[in-house]
Amino acid sequence: MSLVHKQIAWGCIVGVTLLGCIAGCSLKQEPAPLPPVPQVQREAAPAPQAPAPQAKDEAAPAGKPETTQVGTASWYGPGFHGRETASGETFDQHALTAAHRTLPLGTEAKVTNLATGQSVQVTINDRGPYVQGRQLDLSQAATKQIGLTKQGLAQVKIETKRPSAKQCAKVQIEAGKCRNSSKRALITR
Repeated sequence: MSLVHKQIAWGCIVGVTLLGCIAGCSLKQEPAPLPPVPQVQREAAPAPQAPAPQAKDEAAPAGKPETTQVGTASWYGPGFHGRETASGETFDQHALTAAHRTLPLGTEAKVTNLATGQSVQVTINDRGPYVQGRQLDLSQAATKQIGLTKQGLAQVKIETKRPSAKQCAKVQIEAGKCRNSSKRALITR
């Protein structure tokens, strides 16, 4: 084999190797990450000297507040009614529930429509919304309580509390979808 032939052969080998590497890199497709959900840590209010009388009983999530988010909420209902949610429960559009991409299932949340000031207490039992720019999908019943049904979208404040294992539904525990729980915990209760 002459020197010219050896150079051509090595050139072909190097060229094919480079093309293989480039082609291999171009096949790797990683899913695009979801946009971050804006979170604002709630500041602790100073402790009152004496308990103040409350004008009305307002539903507040149980436990210490963990996060406050401000974002866009939408609603879902008839098309999903009766289907299984991410928590294993059956979706009921008439229940006060919501879907969120990252909050733990079973989280209680107080959702306030910033335009109307109306609020509702919901439980996160599903995943979604999967539309960019939205942070929360509310059940039809929840949207009626905060005046969102006609508009379809609204800016809301979401105040959340982390669930305890005792707050999880039986179907969540059985499915192993409840934080800090196991199937064995259901038997011992």
